[in-house]
Amino acid sequence: MIKLKDLLSEGINDPGILKCVFLAGGPGSGKTYIAKGLFGIPERLNISHAGLKMVNSDKELKFLLNKYGFGTDLDKMPDEVFKNLTTSTEKGGSNLRHYAKDLTAQRKKMYMNGRLGMIIDGTGDDYKKIYQMKKEVEEKGYDTYMIYINTTLEVALQRNEKRDRVLPQKIVMDSHRAVMQNLGGFNGLFKQNFMVADNNKDLDEKKAAKRFSMLVKQGLNKFIKKPLKNPIGKSWVRHQKILKKQPQPHL
Repeated sequence: MIKLKDLLSEGINDPGILKCVFLAGGPGSGKTYIAKGLFGIPERLNISHAGLKMVNSDKELKFLLNKYGFGTDLDKMPDEVFKNLTTSTEKGGSNLRHYAKDLTAQRKKMYMNGRLGMIIDGTGDDYKKIYQMKKEVEEKGYDTYMIYINTTLEVALQRNEKRDRVLPQKIVMDSHRAVMQNLGGFNGLFKQNFMVADNNKDLDEKKAAKRFSMLVKQGLNKFIKKPLKNPIGKSWVRHQKILKKQPQPHL
């Protein structure tokens, strides 16, 4: 089990310390593809090459499904079993979807306590939720950035139809509409720390690598490598460095 003191020790020297990147994009936007291209995140891991930790309840859900013997291939799971296992309840029932969200919240809290860099993966269809989350991490000392995954509704619907487990068309349409309506709001909220990644084309590996390299150089790397601006975070770092210089008591 990871201990808080280990996270704190890692956090002080982490290249992505106190940096939080939000991913926004609806169903069919290709966020997994974008995350792999921009951050170099292997599908089975929750950490990027820059040291940023992924916060994503879907990954926790797949872990739980595998742990309890249901397998991680959601697309091959019978619809009724999938629904019973993963549908959230308003009262916070014991199903796996609710459990996965609890685990994700605990993981995010642990990362925040260590001030470790994070990638918060969400749809972006709820502006208030992103606003509150941004406020929460900034009060902990984080600098924030958003990557908005842009796709047309036509492309999102086409990609959805190619999946083995097809979402109802209305869900895709409603989510896409909400995400698009929040584009201006997110731009105003994150200001210069906002990047739109167009993902309407399915590129081959070589072209995709070139495109992602350009996007990273344009904004993401600059944000991660840039000195911390948040005064709360800067104060925390100074305090941790002072503590590390103090002699430790012998146990």
